[in-house]
Amino acid sequence: METSAMASLSASNHVARVLSVANHVADVDASSRIANSWRRCLVSHKLDPARRGPPQTLTEAEVRHVAEPMEETIRLLTPELDDLARVLRDAGYCVNLADVNATMLLSRLPGEADTEIFLRWKVYTGSNFSEAFEGTNGLGTCLAEQKPILVHRDEHFREQWGIFSCAVTPLFDEAGRIAGAVNITSCRDDLSRAAHQLALAVTMEATRRMEGAIFRGHFRNAWIATVPDNGGSGLLAYDDDHRIVGACRSARALLGLTDGLIASGIDLSRYIRFDHRAARGADEIVELRRADGRPLGQGQIAPPQRARPLTQRRDAPVDRFDALHRLAGRDPGLIRSVKRLRSIGDHNLPVLLHGETGVGKDVFARAIHAASSRARNHYVALNCAAMPESLIDAELFGYEAGAFTGARRDGSKGLIVQADGGTLFLDEIGDMPIALQTRLLRVLENREVWPLGALKPVPVDIRLISATHRDLGRLAEEGGFRADLYFRLRGMEVHLPALRERADRDDVIRQIAREEAPNCRLSDSAWSQLAAYPFPGNMRQLRHVLRLAGCTAENGIIADADLDLPPFRGRRAEPDLAAAERATIVDALRKHGGRVAEAARTLKLSRATLYRKIKVLKVDTGPS
Repeated sequence: METSAMASLSASNHVARVLSVANHVADVDASSRIANSWRRCLVSHKLDPARRGPPQTLTEAEVRHVAEPMEETIRLLTPELDDLARVLRDAGYCVNLADVNATMLLSRLPGEADTEIFLRWKVYTGSNFSEAFEGTNGLGTCLAEQKPILVHRDEHFREQWGIFSCAVTPLFDEAGRIAGAVNITSCRDDLSRAAHQLALAVTMEATRRMEGAIFRGHFRNAWIATVPDNGGSGLLAYDDDHRIVGACRSARALLGLTDGLIASGIDLSRYIRFDHRAARGADEIVELRRADGRPLGQGQIAPPQRARPLTQRRDAPVDRFDALHRLAGRDPGLIRSVKRLRSIGDHNLPVLLHGETGVGKDVFARAIHAASSRARNHYVALNCAAMPESLIDAELFGYEAGAFTGARRDGSKGLIVQADGGTLFLDEIGDMPIALQTRLLRVLENREVWPLGALKPVPVDIRLISATHRDLGRLAEEGGFRADLYFRLRGMEVHLPALRERADRDDVIRQIAREEAPNCRLSDSAWSQLAAYPFPGNMRQLRHVLRLAGCTAENGIIADADLDLPPFRGRRAEPDLAAAERATIVDALRKHGGRVAEAARTLKLSRATLYRKIKVLKVDTGPS
């Protein structure tokens, strides 16, 4: 009874606040955008903030019908959406792709603990979160305004949605028209508004890449020029005669292009001048200038994705290793590693990347894939540490229809089969369970996969790139990792140095500052802080720090206060990550009197995973 009374009081307080803001009696903390949306909901949409109930949800058949016009777009965006979901899964975010009407067409749910809440509240594929139906919410309000937005907890119009925080970015198609939105939603109450703001920045960057995929997919038979702008880069498409045939939203705004001008076949030289030394089969960096001669900066020219390349335009061999060289920078060790990678060429030699968390192992692996003859085929990634042990088997090897309770009706191909002809990247391979190591070894030896429940194997042709922060050689000696698999994986080992160890550390910081905060400059004191800080989280931490700083900087100057650098207590970052992990597990077991089940809940691990770590790290469980 008391709980019910408190809920009613909370609801009435929320309703009173909405009404006071809508009537200009009070304002909200976040921004006037929330207040304006609340007023639209009351005045234009005639909504009741106290109304409870689920959102409108389509049937499976209705979802297929609604999604049909976006089928090609969904196909193009699914890999990027999956990557975004993997990045945000541990923070409890549900990731959705929605159409222009705010109907969720594709959903990626987080771990089991959070998924139950999303399913209960129908935040999944088929649900509609239009502002006209559900009031102020991230998805609906983003589409109503066509701007990125964060709607944090009680900023929602309807009181019942106050348990969620939504960060959403609009998605524009190849012609700059609104095509939908990318939504991330969290139900965790331990994440601050600043944390969600950072997640929004990550989503905005992912959405920009999705828009690039849409544009390049639509104009695959045209030449593509990348034009730098304030938000990153705009894209122009033109034909062999240099007539513009398409321009993305930011390029249109930057150059004043309209549908009419593009339809008239206007010449590219009216807007941009550059030395078009003929694209050579891969992205080429060029200096771009406005038509009046003022510099636009560096851009790129990419050739059409035609079945038969324009051989008459080629005047130099293709250097597929440009991305790897850029990642190596001026660090001697990395330069030597890239030279060795060039020497092995397209030989199907497995590569093992070793380095601390956050050094960019996935980025390096993607660059290796892009430099290979497999670049036109799939790059498929799996984080072995982030995936629950019970699911890795099905994710990697796939399964037949009806192989187990809860299996999809049509089965699943599995990541290894999906990577056929391309590259499979296994991150944190040191955390793969021993039983699965045996199965993976068999795949590498026989070049075939046995999906769960299958009657015959599936032949596969993959290049394997693995990554770990652990000393796999020592783990193999101690029995925590199969020695035969270790030597299978270690065709060539590449050490990726920590940021603090790089010889070109200052260059890297400056480059990432340009990428993450392009409209800002660092004050002298801010630069001194960055140059002196050891960055235990490496590249990932540096990017997040500068991305947040770019959002909070005033007048385009990043000051000390804009740098979110937690105190560093003299311990070098991850000198022995296994020792730190072992200490965490020992502490959790001590607090729970050696009871593994309770320690696993505290550590947010499955019992099987914790038992495996206890064995590998040689932890004494004490009394159970």
